[in-house]
Amino acid sequence: MKKLAIVISLFSTVLAARAQTTSSVGTAVPGPADVLLVKENTHSFGKIPQGRPAVYTFEIVNTGATALRLDNVQASCGCTTPDWSRDAIEPGATAKIKVGYNAYAEGPFSKNVTIVYNTNQTKTLTITGEVYKSPASSAPENASVQLLKQIN
Repeated sequence: MKKLAIVISLFSTVLAARAQTTSSVGTAVPGPADVLLVKENTHSFGKIPQGRPAVYTFEIVNTGATALRLDNVQASCGCTTPDWSRDAIEPGATAKIKVGYNAYAEGPFSKNVTIVYNTNQTKTLTITGEVYKSPASSAPENASVQLLKQIN
């Protein structure tokens, strides 16, 4: 009976030790604090006419305790152009990233813009919409105008 109690006690101790090891290994190691807050990370332009550029301005906030610089802001393709200030963003201050889209190709689109800050941290902005083929002229032709010109 003593042997059984010792075996159960040893077994319980091993299980408890293993459970503590497993939980400490499974715990996520905290990384650097995320100090860049994007107020709105997606924007839909809806339907836009072909050949007319569309522009939207995203607003970001530095929630950290020190000044923040954006290392790079890069679009996923050449039809999307980001514009941002290279100046430091003070703690609590806001900055703007203007994203332009060249609506050349007809059809739906979804484009990403990646913000790189603090050397290796990133955030992604997304713009979407649909480009429709615009009419050849701004107003439909009126055939009766030509008829009136011939009468006079």
